[in-house]
Amino acid sequence: MTIENKTATQEIKRNERTGEAGQGDREYAYWLAAMEGLTDRKKILLHTYMKSAKAVYYIEEMQLRQYQFLNEKDRNTIMQAKKNRDLQKEYVLLEKKQIRMYTCFDAGYPQRLTEIGDKPYALYIKGDLPDEICSSVAIVGARKCSPYGEKYAYDFAKVLSESGIQIISGLARGIDGIGQRGALSGRGKTFAVLGNGVDICYPGEHIGLYHDILEQGGGILSEFPPGTRPLPYHFPRRNRIISGLSDLVLVMEAEERSGSLITADLALEQGKDVYALPGTIDSRLSRGCNQLIRQGAGILLSPEMLLEELGISGPAFCEKRVDVKKMLERTEELVYSSVVLSPKNVDRILEETGMLPQQVMEILTSLEMKGLIREVFQNYYIRV
Repeated sequence: MTIENKTATQEIKRNERTGEAGQGDREYAYWLAAMEGLTDRKKILLHTYMKSAKAVYYIEEMQLRQYQFLNEKDRNTIMQAKKNRDLQKEYVLLEKKQIRMYTCFDAGYPQRLTEIGDKPYALYIKGDLPDEICSSVAIVGARKCSPYGEKYAYDFAKVLSESGIQIISGLARGIDGIGQRGALSGRGKTFAVLGNGVDICYPGEHIGLYHDILEQGGGILSEFPPGTRPLPYHFPRRNRIISGLSDLVLVMEAEERSGSLITADLALEQGKDVYALPGTIDSRLSRGCNQLIRQGAGILLSPEMLLEELGISGPAFCEKRVDVKKMLERTEELVYSSVVLSPKNVDRILEETGMLPQQVMEILTSLEMKGLIREVFQNYYIRV
């Protein structure tokens, strides 16, 4: 990790804990977030060093030259963007469309996304964000899926949803959309991460699903500004957000080379567990899943067996989590929120909470005695 990245990460974590960043700076944050031609990493570094997006907007060209992570093209992009944006008009339009925006410096930004290395500078939301207390599972797979894949994507999503687990997917044709339909059938919440602006439903035939997700308390999310069209290179990029928002990733059907396997790889890089639905050896739609299982992914045999493996039983699991949240002290809640369904090392928990080692170990012991978490092997904990 470079010095610039480390500094930015430390600053972001401090802001997340205090919730102080991002207030009274919304129009300028939107300007920086919507700027094309500048990477998220560079936006985060600029915001970190300048302390606010407003300060970035008013920066002088000579001052930009002080930052070595910016090249000449970057500096030109920033200076040109200052001339071409009507901040107030654009931000008011955002509000009229009932779209919220959080940058990674805002307290409302999803905690799970702060844990990934290539987090988006900003996230746009229609509806709600996934509840940090509830467990989240991604269900992904082939667009041109088989009846076999359709059945189990729907069944797994429905049963998991009935147990209070949030379903994350991409609203795409095939497995994604079917899984999200299953989640709605289970009376749960599901969240769609798009490869375009949240004000555009793609594919168009999923407009009913799009509205049903919102009506049932879920959300439509994207790192792309409103109005952004669905372009091919957007979809592999959004996959890191699908896996980032999830505790586990379930791959229902996938060919040997597919976007679903990209999501699985990203999940593994993020330290998440991956499960795959086994299929017949002569089915091209099962080759990717079978390969994942061969490489060590968990095997999906039934929704009930998965819940048992995760230590989850009974309906309304998330509601129980909310009751748990009410009974915890603030520091306990911070540590509890950091522990997820897949095993997490104490060092990672320390990094995410910013607390002292002795304090974290005492809280972990307390949470374990209350039956809320379990040490699965030395210094690795999961929720139960």
